[in-house]
Amino acid sequence: MGLTLRSVGKNAAVTGEAGGTGCCRVAALAGNPNVGKSTVFNGLTGLRQHTGNWSGKTVLTAAGSFEYRGKSYALVDIPGAYSLRAGSAEEEAARDFITFGGADVIVVVCDAGALERNLNLALQILEVTPNVILAVNLMDEAKKRGITVDTQELSRILGIPVVPMAARRGRGLEELKRAIADFTPPEYAYTVKYSPEVEEAANRLEMVLENLLDGALNPRFTALRLLENEPGMLSAIDAHLGFELKKHPLLAPLLDPVRGVLETFPEGIGNVSNTLIEGVYRACESIAERCVRGPAGYGERQLRIDRFLTRRSTGLPVMAALLAVLFFITVKGANAPSDALYALFEKSGALLSKALAALCVPAPVHDALVYGVWRVLGYVVSVMLPPMAIFFPLFTVLEDLGYLPRAAFNLDSGFRKAGACGKQCLTMAMGFGCNAAGVVGCRIIDSKRERLIAVLTNSLVPCNGRFPILIALITMFLVTGSGAGSAVLAALALTGFVIGGVAATLAASRLLSRTILKGQPSSPTLELPPFRTPKVGEVVVRSLLDRTVFVLGRAAAVAAPAGLLIWLAANVSIGGQSVLRAVTGFFDPLGRFLGMDGVILTAFILGLPANETVVPIIIMAYAATGTFQGYESPDALRLLLTQNGWTAVTAVCTAVFTILHWPCTTTLLTIKKETGSLKWTLLAAALPAAMGAVLCALIAHIFG
Repeated sequence: MGLTLRSVGKNAAVTGEAGGTGCCRVAALAGNPNVGKSTVFNGLTGLRQHTGNWSGKTVLTAAGSFEYRGKSYALVDIPGAYSLRAGSAEEEAARDFITFGGADVIVVVCDAGALERNLNLALQILEVTPNVILAVNLMDEAKKRGITVDTQELSRILGIPVVPMAARRGRGLEELKRAIADFTPPEYAYTVKYSPEVEEAANRLEMVLENLLDGALNPRFTALRLLENEPGMLSAIDAHLGFELKKHPLLAPLLDPVRGVLETFPEGIGNVSNTLIEGVYRACESIAERCVRGPAGYGERQLRIDRFLTRRSTGLPVMAALLAVLFFITVKGANAPSDALYALFEKSGALLSKALAALCVPAPVHDALVYGVWRVLGYVVSVMLPPMAIFFPLFTVLEDLGYLPRAAFNLDSGFRKAGACGKQCLTMAMGFGCNAAGVVGCRIIDSKRERLIAVLTNSLVPCNGRFPILIALITMFLVTGSGAGSAVLAALALTGFVIGGVAATLAASRLLSRTILKGQPSSPTLELPPFRTPKVGEVVVRSLLDRTVFVLGRAAAVAAPAGLLIWLAANVSIGGQSVLRAVTGFFDPLGRFLGMDGVILTAFILGLPANETVVPIIIMAYAATGTFQGYESPDALRLLLTQNGWTAVTAVCTAVFTILHWPCTTTLLTIKKETGSLKWTLLAAALPAAMGAVLCALIAHIFG
């Protein structure tokens, strides 16, 4: 595609090499989260990339290219950021790319409905380089809310091209391509003017920096950063230049006199940063007043809705109710498709058996493939696919609608009281789909301590692989019946277990922050984006392809070999009994102490590769036939379990341990990769298992 990665401090930047790559220009996409930056990227390049409506979604730099007038242009989608004064890992990556990445032009994507706030980043970038195009996106949504933006006046004030857009509808994409292709450095670009003292100090430094930097950085931008004296930014500048700027012999003698001028400030030189921030905000306000028109009472309706959704007395009940509705639809809608899928696998299994017999396959191989691999695979797919195909699209609708940031806001204070980061709410939400994905999502947390807490506790919320087990246990033992009332009660019970997982996450986070990961919680920015109408077709396709198929594929890839191993364990005998029976007998005392039995505990241990195999292992061990036997209805399966001593207490303990036990192999490998530490990986496995064991033992001895 014509891009080269090179190191910039702690991050990688992408640069174009026009001579040998075919890309005649490199454009970078910058902007606040939730302004549609990734949608613009997808629209220009044609690449498919997730564009969830919540803060911090784009964490890694994505690159693509587009053709215009027969020429190729490279496009880089850098992480969303609110400011170049980096307060998180994604803002640090964005800052370093904008400052040192060498893009030919930076396209700053703004939300037309929140232009004043978004201009903050645009004006900071204009201090780095005048090579900026402003893309005012979401013009259609702003129009619906009675907001108009005079983009021509905005362009005149800023001195740079301004392109109005509605990227989700494909509007403005061609105009943006043209602006990138035709871009030339402007003769004039808007400059924020600060207090006379700061301007005088900056001018004195600029005269020296002009020759010292020799075009490596903007002298005015560098002078302001020296006055601001923010360690992170100065360290990045030093890494880029290859020497410590403040100690350069041409500059060092000048710094003390310049700072002496700034001592005239009421709070001395320490007030420079506040002065710079206030100067940018005043400029944003002035520009917005001249270019933006809105109706009387603008934003009041959304403000009332947000107050209702985020007030403590109403926000949490609404969140619980939405979860319950989600689970009700999932529980009610998954039964018939699951039965149909299992019947299909049974018929195809019979065909497979006939085919193997016709090929004269030896009986042990035939039984291992049909009664081990195929039946376990059929059970996993038929149990997992329908709930996923219902739950994931519904969950994605809430994500695209913009509700998830509100849910995160409701839980933010709880996480901060637990000594963790508020952004952990978002990574926890990712864990509902897949804990491995939730662990990777923890990259959005800047603090290493808080990121570790989020990684170690992510598996305390049930992932998609554990939902079918919970649903089966609830419908067989806790809420029986097939009517709508039973489905409602089952959904409420499932919601209760999920809320219990959230409570366990908060408790574990507090425990870690008070012991081995002590520290003060940070205060990240949690933006509440405007509500948007989800594109239902796109939501269904994306959730099915990006989530359902991915998770199902992983489960199937694990279930097939696991079915073979389970069959071997059930059919290979040592001392007159099968390996599976010997193992379950060994763990039986501990299992019963925890309110379960040896079979259940063994199933969780052997289910380490994937939680989806837990129930097939239990069935095979109880059936004692050496093959996995299918059960046509939950009643038939419930009969098998009760015949082997199951009670409601057993079901509750098993459900609790389903939520609170070691993560699957995929998640553990992801934790090892993200932390680079075997110690933290082992703790991530031991912590939930210990919590589950203690809670199950208490339930068993109180109610057993």
